[in-house]
Amino acid sequence: MGIMDATTLLYIIIGIITFDFIVERTLDILNLRALRYKLPESLSGVYKEEKYQKSMAYTRENARFSFVMSAFYYVVAIVLLLTGFFGWLDATLRFALGEGIFLSIAFFGLLFIVSDIVNIPFQWYETFVIEKKYEFNKTTPKIFFTDKLKGYLLAAILGGGILYVLLLLIQYFGQNFWFYFWLIISAFTLFMNMFYTTLILPLFNKLTPLENGSLKAAIENYSQKVNFPLDNIYVMDGSKRSNKSNAFFSGIGKKKKIVLFDTLIENHSEEELVAVLAHEVGHYKRKHIITSYMTSIVQTGIILFLLSLVIFNPTFSKALGGAQNAIHLNLIAFTLLFSPISNAIGIFMNLWSRKNEFEADAYARDTYSGKALESALKKLSMHNLSNLTPHPAYVFVHYSHPPLLQRLKALHKG
Repeated sequence: MGIMDATTLLYIIIGIITFDFIVERTLDILNLRALRYKLPESLSGVYKEEKYQKSMAYTRENARFSFVMSAFYYVVAIVLLLTGFFGWLDATLRFALGEGIFLSIAFFGLLFIVSDIVNIPFQWYETFVIEKKYEFNKTTPKIFFTDKLKGYLLAAILGGGILYVLLLLIQYFGQNFWFYFWLIISAFTLFMNMFYTTLILPLFNKLTPLENGSLKAAIENYSQKVNFPLDNIYVMDGSKRSNKSNAFFSGIGKKKKIVLFDTLIENHSEEELVAVLAHEVGHYKRKHIITSYMTSIVQTGIILFLLSLVIFNPTFSKALGGAQNAIHLNLIAFTLLFSPISNAIGIFMNLWSRKNEFEADAYARDTYSGKALESALKKLSMHNLSNLTPHPAYVFVHYSHPPLLQRLKALHKG
């Protein structure tokens, strides 16, 4: 391939980025137009009119913020591509460091640090202006920057380590690297699924075993009833950062850890909390967890194989302004070119995830209480100021969970 081919490839990349930007902004506009100023009848007993109006204001403000931030990054991306910035950075680092794996690590490390620093004002505004305005934020500046430093450390250890292994395999095995890296990344993903709550989460949040009492007894009784292999129940201090609520369990195999946000316990009745747990158990019983893991492994294998077909193609490097073939430039070009396929996979996975959510809701209804789950879902939506009337197209593309009204309708059908 010649220079014209590299130029054509560059314009294709710019076209993909532009198309994605237009589609996303169109979806945002449709989502805003779908807001309904009258509170849905089925939620009148939970939502107060003032709270409903506040949820719509929250949706509008987040959409405006998203537009400004995405427009900024779109312009930056186009400028960087048209000016050949990535090729310039490669040449500069190559002059200072020479060839080798550490050139690629330095390249990605520098991009990561600079992009994150550029992103800090947006994160700060979102956290300390928008989230504070709607009474969610509990994060202090100290926590904000401490989280940043911990994130950098994890990125250096985990991200840098994974990148080093990838580059090492490419160096030794050539195009066949994909298979060996696929095995390694699959094992790493399994390890993280099993030990995330034990190793990573405590770096950012405090986990406290749920005290003995009626709630713990109710959870244990339900777990025994449905033969759910419960290991430990923890309360996480989510309130140190936000008033939003959530719950999840971790682990693969016979030992499961339940994690409840302290805000969830504060805002919900004991029966509602068990119903939320029953929903999570439904994911386990319906094999959603292991199926999701296996699906992600297959996806990763396909992506790595496709990457192996172009990883040594100098045209990809030249499209980004490189003077010679560079693995790190090819990785960036591949990621940008692959984004339409990645987005399509994301849409499919969201569709599948929404189906799984309906199944988990049905499991909680059938094994515990549909009424308690409905009440919990309504309160979660209200406290988190969720959009009650999202546009179907926006849901189709972005939602991993069905909208509240759809979930309530499905529960009633059962």
